Amino acid sequence: MADSSSSLPPLSEKISYKSYFLRAVDLTILGLLYSLLLYRVVYFNQNDTVWVVAFLCESCFSFVWFLITCTKWSPAAYKSYPERLDERVHELPSVDMFVTTADPVREPPILVVNTVLSLLAVNYPANKLACYVSDDGCSALTYFSLKEASKFAKIWVPFCKKYNVRVRAPFRYFLNPLDVTEDSQFSKDWEIAKREYEKLSQKVEDATGDSHWLDADDDYEAFSNTKPTDHSTIVKVLWENKGGVGDKEEVPHFVYVSREKRPNYFHHYKAGAMNFLVRVSGLMTNAPYMLNVDCDMYANEANVVRQAMCIFLQKSMNSNYHCAFVQFPQDFYDSNADELTVLQSYIGRGFAGIQGPMYAGSGCFHTRRVMYGLSLDDLEDDGSLSSLATSKFLAEESLAKDFGNSKEMVKSVVETLQRKSNPQNTLANPLKVAEEVGQCQYEYQTSWGKTIGWLYDSTSEDANTSIGIHSRGWTSSYLLPEPPAFLGAMPPGGPEAMLQQRRWATGLLEILFNKQSPLIGMFCLKIRFRQSLAYIYIYTWGLRSIPELFYCLLPAYCLLHNSALFPKGIYLGIILTVVGMHCVYTLWEFMSLGFSVYSWYVSQSFWRIKITCSWLFSIPDVILKLLGISKTVFIVTKKTMPETKSRSTSGPSQQEDDCPDPNSGKFEFDGSLYFLPGTFILLVNLAALAGYSMGLQRVSNYGGGGSGLAEACGCILVIMLFLPFLKGLFEKGKYGIPLSTLSKAAFLAVLFLVFSLGM
Repeated sequence: MADSSSSLPPLSEKISYKSYFLRAVDLTILGLLYSLLLYRVVYFNQNDTVWVVAFLCESCFSFVWFLITCTKWSPAAYKSYPERLDERVHELPSVDMFVTTADPVREPPILVVNTVLSLLAVNYPANKLACYVSDDGCSALTYFSLKEASKFAKIWVPFCKKYNVRVRAPFRYFLNPLDVTEDSQFSKDWEIAKREYEKLSQKVEDATGDSHWLDADDDYEAFSNTKPTDHSTIVKVLWENKGGVGDKEEVPHFVYVSREKRPNYFHHYKAGAMNFLVRVSGLMTNAPYMLNVDCDMYANEANVVRQAMCIFLQKSMNSNYHCAFVQFPQDFYDSNADELTVLQSYIGRGFAGIQGPMYAGSGCFHTRRVMYGLSLDDLEDDGSLSSLATSKFLAEESLAKDFGNSKEMVKSVVETLQRKSNPQNTLANPLKVAEEVGQCQYEYQTSWGKTIGWLYDSTSEDANTSIGIHSRGWTSSYLLPEPPAFLGAMPPGGPEAMLQQRRWATGLLEILFNKQSPLIGMFCLKIRFRQSLAYIYIYTWGLRSIPELFYCLLPAYCLLHNSALFPKGIYLGIILTVVGMHCVYTLWEFMSLGFSVYSWYVSQSFWRIKITCSWLFSIPDVILKLLGISKTVFIVTKKTMPETKSRSTSGPSQQEDDCPDPNSGKFEFDGSLYFLPGTFILLVNLAALAGYSMGLQRVSNYGGGGSGLAEACGCILVIMLFLPFLKGLFEKGKYGIPLSTLSKAAFLAVLFLVFSLGM
């Protein structure tokens, strides 16, 4: 399929971002942290139990920085050259594209529509693409929206390819007005496309509040008398590219699916939906590669599929490198995720320099054979199955046991494992079988979710699946194109953000205690040692909430109790140097990516808040699960549709300005428990400062001396980091802390004050 001549330029190359200066900074901070720990050990006898608590917290921080240093030691990423693909590859491979949605209220259908339209319009032969949308909510509204989108796609896709439109999600493309100097034919086509998109948007909006259209079309009969948690399998072909040859006027296959759900069956959330998509697509198109995107992450780069194929096809020519998946970073068109963008840039590239990036749940191209459970040892040098693997995977009994009792499904699996492409002549043929593989009991006593497909036993199915792949010896690749390949939106600081962070932290912590745990993998499996350490850094996010919470309270306790928290004299320089270096270091990371000082401060604040207020709840969630008392629950994060009206300022129609959100860093509150720890921390530190200023302190009985200016500065720093809560004391409405939360936090603060002054 590809020309492997060594004289031709490569399709992709690995770029190292290694910096000896940054290594020196990381090691210096680590050395200072260990020096602080040594100082505390030496002076244990001269101080009270506060130093023991501080020592334990700082030991955790030192271990976390050690993990960060190991992860970031040799950062790397890949650069692709899609313009070279046509001269190197005679026939491009097929790609199945998956979009998942689960709730038409929390995930507006028009947002799903835009994501789908951006995928259907990518620069790739339409006869080599198929788009599958999984609707876990079994929503007639979602189906209606997608059905209308399939009609609009016949206008949108040719328009994008004819004029080489860069931004191919209509709601972002039409933000900018038409330039009057544009070609007249382009202007006409632009007006037609915009008018038809507005009609589509209006139809979806009207349908949201009026369901009479359900009775007007027999096509919606399957949705009658259904509930999101109780319905049969639905598979509908919205558009079939019959006899397509890859012409620019063509629209790829487009299929709607909704797996069966019953109240008495556990459905494994997104991981279960992804495995159903794998089976349905295997029966219909059976492409060797699969793209997975969330419903709010649209394709921002038209050549994104070609870029990923550059990695896969380049590596297929190199027998010493086996890439299981290609991950693109999750970038955002709002300013609610600056700290996540920075984290991906440095930690993501750190992963990429070891064994490859972690699968992030969206914007990832997978190899179907790998998702069927193949290990690196199962392949010969030319990529074919070894004789041992052939007897292991292709035996009739093992196929039925692992993949289910569908003969058509088994046939599809065999063709995939043997690298044969045999898609159906028409998508209507496998519809009945596709419905069968979506039944609740189909996966019963099979290997789906255990060793095949997306892995179960964690609400963070992406991280769980990722380490499962790396543990089988596979590598992955990290692509950082410009412009970003995919763009989405993050929920603003508030209840939805806290909910999302809790789910992530809970899912990651679950993996630390399941069969995929890196604590086991680093000794028993084929995952590299530093890769295991990198995974441990990510998976222990939830555990970090305990030392972070204690350390936010220690300055206040020491001020009230009149005991020393920080070293005295010249040894105080250790603390000051660590804090100063860390601030300058993280500020440089933000500013080097184009973010402002204010963005850095907001991100540092939100990082502390989410650790102490959201990640904290992941610990009882996992404990209750391990004790068998309850199961962790996957709650869909609410997505919002941004403003789509054209800007008044003129500019190129394809330009996309990522304007900062004026409410960035402004928190929304509600009565949930997420905001109780943060409010409690703020009140305690405010009370401690007030008591210190009025001289309400105990007499120190320890040789280490009492509290002083250093501890007071510690309280001020904590208050600065929890500034959104301080503002929330004086705000009203959704930006103000509810009275119920404030009352509970005040009661806890009084108990803390009594404890601090009385002990």
